[in-house]
Amino acid sequence: MPIAILILYSFNQSKLNAVWTGFTLDWYLKLMQNNDVLDAMRTSLLVALISTIAATMIGTLAAVGMYRYQFRGKTALDAMLYLPIVIPEIVMGISLLALFAQLQVPLGYFTLIAAHVTFSVPFVVVVVRARMAGFDRSIEEAAMDLGATPWQTFVKVTVPVIAPGILASSLLAFTLSIDDVIISFFVAGPASATLPLKIFSMVKFGVTPEINALSTLMLIVTLFLVIIAERIRMRKN
Repeated sequence: MPIAILILYSFNQSKLNAVWTGFTLDWYLKLMQNNDVLDAMRTSLLVALISTIAATMIGTLAAVGMYRYQFRGKTALDAMLYLPIVIPEIVMGISLLALFAQLQVPLGYFTLIAAHVTFSVPFVVVVVRARMAGFDRSIEEAAMDLGATPWQTFVKVTVPVIAPGILASSLLAFTLSIDDVIISFFVAGPASATLPLKIFSMVKFGVTPEINALSTLMLIVTLFLVIIAERIRMRKN
């Protein structure tokens, strides 16, 4: 119902999201002319894309390494990986801000991406390790017996088997990144405000139906991608 109301009021003539006064498409046209909102949207997508790629690569390698090998400090490292998941976001945001201030790193795109990678990696590790829980190591051993190098075995045997987990973890990391408000609030610079931060700042003065229009378009794109993914899955089945 909240999503349906959001979509409905994106076509409302009134600037207020509380009173229906008539049907219009003006807010979609005004959205295309609102450079501030569009710039914030582009920033969110850019940060989410870069942080997702980095977090997926780091998290996948970490998950595979921790699943395969036994080493000193593994238990402590495993516990540390869960910290960003269980601690409150405001604590993590303040701690990251303190770290960047201590290192004298100016707030901007770099700090924003670094923060998003930091809280995304544990989720990638958890999902990929869950996928590897049912992994048959004899497949890798057979590949190496047939002359494959460790790298060839990893790329051509291990990765295809755990690919669904990698894909699921990357989608989760992308969603977490593009949706984050609290941590981004502490580590983003004036020129690197994301869409959630932009909307959060607009709440003080009232959110216009332009945001409803943008949310509706994002919802349509998401549903379109879900339908495509479902059709691909059905064809494979």
